[in-house]
Amino acid sequence: MTDSPKHQIDTSKPHPARVYDYLLGGKDHYLVDRELGEKLDDFIRVGAEQNRAFMRRSVAWAARQGIDQYLDIGTGIPTEPNLHQIVQEIIPAARIVYADNDPIVLRHAEALLVSTPEGTTHYLQADVREPGLILEQAQTFLDFSRPVALSLVALMHFILDEEDPYAIVRELVGRLSPGSCLILAQASLDAFPEAEEHVASTYSSRIPFKPRSRAEIARFFDGLDLVAPGVVTGPEWFQDTPAPELTPYPGFVGVALVP
Repeated sequence: MTDSPKHQIDTSKPHPARVYDYLLGGKDHYLVDRELGEKLDDFIRVGAEQNRAFMRRSVAWAARQGIDQYLDIGTGIPTEPNLHQIVQEIIPAARIVYADNDPIVLRHAEALLVSTPEGTTHYLQADVREPGLILEQAQTFLDFSRPVALSLVALMHFILDEEDPYAIVRELVGRLSPGSCLILAQASLDAFPEAEEHVASTYSSRIPFKPRSRAEIARFFDGLDLVAPGVVTGPEWFQDTPAPELTPYPGFVGVALVP
């Protein structure tokens, strides 16, 4: 049976999830992704690793607060430990919905994102630019009348200003009940102004990409209650774990509760 256009994998141009896989040392990418990844400065590779580390710390913190439902949009190609493995180690019966728009992610997710017997994992092939559709599909698996942790890690910088990223996040967060949380990481070149031209000529010329300032990233959390230490670089965000090693990080992260 021939794949539908929605499920076909385009190997003629790089895809964020596959370039990210290359940066993390994975093997699930194509030559076009590797060629782009090889052109990027080392601090971007370190940033990819720190994104994963922040994800692990933040979702573990959310699980320790008792949140047992997770909607992870922009999942990417599975890289252990995955979100559900971290959460279900703390809450074995937790329910996780993964969503990504790349068919290769779907294929790997179906094979590798396997829940504990007590819990549930589901995968949606969906684009964050259609938040209503994601919410409609996710409500089949998640109970939005109870707290849900919404993970948008290393995703919103692929949404350009003309696509209104703040409206997208508002719509997603607007569906969450009190006690839910938003976990977000977004690229920024505030600390790397000298790299702007390099990023523009390599990454942004092939993949739509919008680094934002700390103030612009903080806007994603408007109306929410930021968890300490607020909007900071990835290695600076931790709660009840040892402080991570501080390394150059091209972005800002935050976790906030829905009041």
